Amino acid sequence: MHSPAAPDTTEILADLNEAQLAAVTHIKGPLLVVAGAGSGKTRVLTRRIAYILASRDEEGRPLAYPSQILAITFTNKAAAEMRERVEQIVGPDARRMWVMTFHSACGRILRKEAERLGFTSNFTIYDQGDQVRLVKQCIESLDLDVKRFIPANVHHQISDAKNRLISTTEYRSSVDSFLQETIADIYDLYETRLKASNAMDFDDMIFKVVTLLESDEEVRKHWQARFHYVLVDEYQDTNHAQYRLLRALAGAHNNICCVGDADQSIYSWRGADIRNITSFEDDYPDATVVVLDVNYRSTGHILEAANGIISNNSQRIKKDLKSIFGDGHQVEVLEVDDEHAEAR
Repeated sequence: MHSPAAPDTTEILADLNEAQLAAVTHIKGPLLVVAGAGSGKTRVLTRRIAYILASRDEEGRPLAYPSQILAITFTNKAAAEMRERVEQIVGPDARRMWVMTFHSACGRILRKEAERLGFTSNFTIYDQGDQVRLVKQCIESLDLDVKRFIPANVHHQISDAKNRLISTTEYRSSVDSFLQETIADIYDLYETRLKASNAMDFDDMIFKVVTLLESDEEVRKHWQARFHYVLVDEYQDTNHAQYRLLRALAGAHNNICCVGDADQSIYSWRGADIRNITSFEDDYPDATVVVLDVNYRSTGHILEAANGIISNNSQRIKKDLKSIFGDGHQVEVLEVDDEHAEAR
C-alpha cells in the first residue's frame, strides 16, 4: 500500500467543541460517544475518520489506510453522506474505506468466504417477498394449513431466530409446544431449500458471517487483521447479531467506536437491544466514554421538557444537554378532543 499524504489536522479539528474534540482525537482503544439529539454526531464520526487517516505512528506510517477502516451505518443514504464528507477532507482515497450498512459489509465478506459455507460466490440474496413465498412453499410441502401457519408470521419467527443467532438445531432443542415444533420443521426445510438454491435471505447476511467468524479461527484472524478501526453509528439500535458481529471484527485491534444515545432507542420491536449501549463499559472495561452535551438544534426550554420525560428511564446513560440558542419560548401544551382537531 502506498502512504497517502496526510491531510492538515487543523482543518479536521476546526470548529469542534471540547467534547467533540475529545471524541475525534481518541485513536487508541474502545470509545463510546454518547451523542444526544442535535449534538453533531455525524460531524464527529466523519472528522474522527479523517483524523485517523491523518495520524502517523512514531515511524511516520499511517495508523490505518482507508481500506482498513470499517464504518457502519443503518442506511445507504447515511453511508453515502459520511463517505462524501470524509472525501471532502482527505480526497479520493476515502473511496477505499468500508463505509456501508451492516448488510452491505457482510455481503462483501460473504462473497469472499461463501465456499466455506457450502455456497458459491455468486449466491442469490432473497428479498422479503421471495422469503415469504419460500416459507409458504415449505408449509405446503409439509402438508400444513397456511391459514393456521400464516407464512408471513412464520417468516417473522424465523427472522427473529436468525437475528438472535439461533440455528435450526438450537431452535428445535428449545421448543416446548406443538406449534414451535412445527415451526422448527418449517425453519429446517426453509434452510435446506435456500442452500439448494444457492441462496441466502437478508438475515443470513449477518447470521452467517458471525457464525463463520466465531467458528473459524483462520477467517476470524483474517478479517480482524483487515480492520484496524471499526466505527458504528446509532449503536442503540443494534440487535444481538449485529452486536456479536462488531465484537468479532474489532477483536484484534480493539479500536471500536460506537456512537449512539439510549434516549433515542425506538426499535426494540425489531430486536434492538438497549443493553448493547448501556453495557458498553462492561464489555470494554478500558473504554473511554465521551458525552456530546451541546445541542445545536433546539432551545433550552424544549430540552428541559424532553429531559423531564426521558429522565424517568432508569436504564439511560445520564446526560444534560445544553442549547446554544438560550432558553427560547416556553413550551406550550395544547389539549384537543381528537386527532382530527389536532391536525387542524
